[in-house]
Amino acid sequence: MFDFSLMSIIGGLPGLLIALVVHEYAHARVADAMGDFTPRMMGRLTLNPKAHIDPIGLVMLLIAHFGWAKPVMYNARNFKDWKKGELLVALAGPVSNLVVAFLSLIAMALLFKAGIFSDGVRLVLSLMVLYNINFAIFNMLPLPPLDGSKVLMVFLPGRYAYKLMSLERYSFIILIAMMMTPVLTGILIPLQRVILGIFNSIIGVFL
Repeated sequence: MFDFSLMSIIGGLPGLLIALVVHEYAHARVADAMGDFTPRMMGRLTLNPKAHIDPIGLVMLLIAHFGWAKPVMYNARNFKDWKKGELLVALAGPVSNLVVAFLSLIAMALLFKAGIFSDGVRLVLSLMVLYNINFAIFNMLPLPPLDGSKVLMVFLPGRYAYKLMSLERYSFIILIAMMMTPVLTGILIPLQRVILGIFNSIIGVFL
């Protein structure tokens, strides 16, 4: 999922932090906008990394290629429209990561055109693009408690949504198995290329 050489860790740390923080902040902001003030009361309506980063999760991400942030807690019963709220909150994190990736790609193109594109800047921005796209794809996997499962459950009949939710007890094992086999890479790489192709086509029209 990620490249963890020493240079990549140093250059990629800003991208990892931004990916995690923006993702969770987006969840919190949309939940608040939909009528639930739980994230506000828990201090999650901020871009301060302290509010969102789980130290153990970040260390695990750096050394074991698998980590996490503090999940945003919310009460869907407080939403003005339950289905709309659940859908928008779930999508908010991955969409925010794609926005960050797109803006980072624009920054790369502008700096390259301006002739101030150093190797260090290229490394940081390219990893920011890569990590944010990967976070978006990874979190849209239809496996509880990832965002993709919450999107799917909005559309599933109740009994099927319950069955999907019951998989959460096995999620950690399933994710580890996916990471130790070509399955996760087989999902990430093709989708990553498609997203990058779309982004580059859009940017190419204007720059």
